[in-house]
Amino acid sequence: MIRLIDTTSELTGKLAAWMFFAIGLFVTYEVVMRYVFTLPTIWVDEVSRVLQIWATFLAAGFVLKHRDMITIEVAFKDPTTLARKLVETFALLAILLFSAVTCWYGFELWFKATRLGHTSDSFLATPKWLTHASVWIGFGLLFVQALAEGVRIWTRGIPEKDREVPLEDLQ
Repeated sequence: MIRLIDTTSELTGKLAAWMFFAIGLFVTYEVVMRYVFTLPTIWVDEVSRVLQIWATFLAAGFVLKHRDMITIEVAFKDPTTLARKLVETFALLAILLFSAVTCWYGFELWFKATRLGHTSDSFLATPKWLTHASVWIGFGLLFVQALAEGVRIWTRGIPEKDREVPLEDLQ
């Protein structure tokens, strides 16, 4: 099961990266069309925003899996100590709680927007469920990845993050 969760986080993380790349292409296209040809588009702004929202939420589980969230290791540097495992577990419990609450309310918001047919106030009139779904799906993925990380901590230990090479070692 942990392998499935990890694979899902990897896939959604890579999908998010490609979404950010597409956003860059779309914005470049818009700049060229607007300032070179004076023919602005009506779709780039909204499509880019939708992709950015989805990419951000889809990447959360990937970031957690790769241990790239903000961590403070001043007091608990040694990953083999019980204290470090407890601190990491507490942090994961906080993520689990926040993710569960966000999923609950995000799903309610998505369901209401879907049921009532809400749309954005733009020329495209994008259905609101499209952006609202990203919240509960993204935090659902973060929730299951946090569960997997919790199991990993207590069964395999805290994984070592690739340490950055100090600047003086590069000379």
